[in-house]
Amino acid sequence: MNNPFFISWRYQKTKQKNRLVSLISAFSSIGIALGVMVLIVGLSAMNGFEKELNQRVLSVVPHAELTSYENGQQQPIDDGSKLEKLVKSNKNITAISPFVNFSALIENGAKLKIAQVKGIEPEKEQLASQLYKFIPSQEWQAFKKEGGLILGAGIARDLNVKQGDEVTLLLPQISDDGKFSQPQRFNINVAGILRLDGQLDHSYALLPLTTAQELLGYTNNQYSGIEFSVNQPFEIKKITLPELNYFEQPLYMQTWIDKFGYMYNDIHLVRTIMYIAMVLVIGVACFNIISTLIMAVKDKQGDIAILRTLGANNRFIQQIFLCYGLLAGLKGAIAGILLGILVSVNLTSMIQGLENIIGIKLLSDGIYFVNFLPSELHWLDIVWVLVATIIISLVASLYPAIRASKLEPAKVLSGY
Repeated sequence: MNNPFFISWRYQKTKQKNRLVSLISAFSSIGIALGVMVLIVGLSAMNGFEKELNQRVLSVVPHAELTSYENGQQQPIDDGSKLEKLVKSNKNITAISPFVNFSALIENGAKLKIAQVKGIEPEKEQLASQLYKFIPSQEWQAFKKEGGLILGAGIARDLNVKQGDEVTLLLPQISDDGKFSQPQRFNINVAGILRLDGQLDHSYALLPLTTAQELLGYTNNQYSGIEFSVNQPFEIKKITLPELNYFEQPLYMQTWIDKFGYMYNDIHLVRTIMYIAMVLVIGVACFNIISTLIMAVKDKQGDIAILRTLGANNRFIQQIFLCYGLLAGLKGAIAGILLGILVSVNLTSMIQGLENIIGIKLLSDGIYFVNFLPSELHWLDIVWVLVATIIISLVASLYPAIRASKLEPAKVLSGY
């Protein structure tokens, strides 16, 4: 009389007198399995987006930038070398890289594309970001030695150019009366292609720093700003730069959180909403266990009465049907976990296959920061989903278990 689990296990395996009990039990397990599978796949997709955000955005976008503004207009930093020394002296900063940035039109034949052009020092840029890892090695080395222009893959595709082609940079010019005049034109070779497989491919273009300074008429000591990386990017808002209090020009610091922090917030918000919604779906499926157990109690009331006459107490009867409900929930949870793992591991290739079949790109790299649906399975997510399913299954089993323990053996057996 000390094995309620094995009794409930036998009840699960044997055929019910009422086939409707088996049907409802099967539907509740299927509902739980689908809910668990969708939850695991959804969480894996959110994990994938967060991973890609870290690898493709946070590793490429500078952790912070220092620029100078006056009367609402960006001004060049006149003493760039002094600013470099001051920023480098801060213990929280790991690497710095000066830059000169401007907007320009890039022309190839009759095709035009606007781009945010950034002049950089390749050696310093390698220390401050991982941007070079998304450019073919030989092209990056050629850029370091010979200069040229590195284009985002989206810009290169729209202009129909490749490495080695020549394009024209058009820089807008404003006359003394505030009107636009004939733009300056500069011919330059394409040294390489930057491929991030996302939104940044349609806006980035790189030049050597000295070339960008010449185009804008800057001296060798003038920069548009200085970007830097830190040890803990997520703590960037807490970093202070007291060394710059007495710098000659007013400075403005813009962090990656100001530019792209909304992406992290969106991912975490969607993850939370998805978890709540799917747990509710699993809850609805689990509460089908109530109707299953109530009918099972009615189906097994003769067995319950006999157990009571043999000495089983209320707690023993309750344990039988709590285990019965738990087993029903576990069947669905395990099936859902196995399906969820299978789909999550192959999600990216499955979506790519679907895109090839329907001929439509579900994630456009011109809109989203990646052009594919990423997926990364975290085993802790599976544990939490399983724990949530077990708890809901046990809660759903409480009422039928209590009801089973209150059956009166004399009344039940007298009806046989």
